[in-house]
Amino acid sequence: MANSLERPEAEQSDTLIADYYADPLRRLSFVRDLFKRTAQHYDPVNRLFSLGSGAWYRRTCLRWAGLRPGQHVVDVAVGTGLLAREAVSITGDRRSVIGVDVSEAMLAIARKNLGIPLVQGTAEALPLAPGIADFVTMGYALRHIADLEAAFREASRVLNSDGTIVLLEISAPRKKFNRAVASAYIGGVVPLLSLLATRDPRARTLMRYHWETIVNYVPPEIVVRAMRDGGFHNVCCWTEFDLFRCYIGHKSRHKHSPPRPW
Repeated sequence: MANSLERPEAEQSDTLIADYYADPLRRLSFVRDLFKRTAQHYDPVNRLFSLGSGAWYRRTCLRWAGLRPGQHVVDVAVGTGLLAREAVSITGDRRSVIGVDVSEAMLAIARKNLGIPLVQGTAEALPLAPGIADFVTMGYALRHIADLEAAFREASRVLNSDGTIVLLEISAPRKKFNRAVASAYIGGVVPLLSLLATRDPRARTLMRYHWETIVNYVPPEIVVRAMRDGGFHNVCCWTEFDLFRCYIGHKSRHKHSPPRPW
């Protein structure tokens, strides 16, 4: 991975990446192609993965981070629009949520599902004007970003002076038992169910890739440090089930993250 913040922790991620493509510089094209080939399966597979709780969790995190009606959101790595959908339900206006993604196939599905403004681009180089958003959000995409420093600088750039960033992610459990359970379910059961449900081996490949990036990705404290180095203040990380993480940071030093929502 390109981010110097992630050494030496990132060395394990480099080993993982080599299993999928030999040249780390091909990360972007690999990820774009993977999601292009599996976009039609993403939503049903996600429901299998989250056991139907995904929408509630996304909405809860956004509300407790402070998202309110009338505010403007840039949802980075919008995918099929799962997190953006919950943002729209809170802001009350489809025009107030802009989705950004590298995958044409994902953008096509998000356009059909939501009808929100969409642009193609990367987290490291957002094709948007400065200061246009109250919130920058990202759902389960940190693991696909090569340069966290650049991504957080871009998020800060498009936020207004009182803006907030909210990141949902999954990290490998710290406790051995939790890690074993997560490995069995996310790394074994979900890929198999994905194959059976879609009858497409590409869906299984997608979910196996998800788990391998989860288990090899940098720990939460590295993400928190990168957010701070990227210009965010009062950064916090909520953790649930030793697996799900919700990171919140603020552009203003005077704004503080709320207590955990549950």
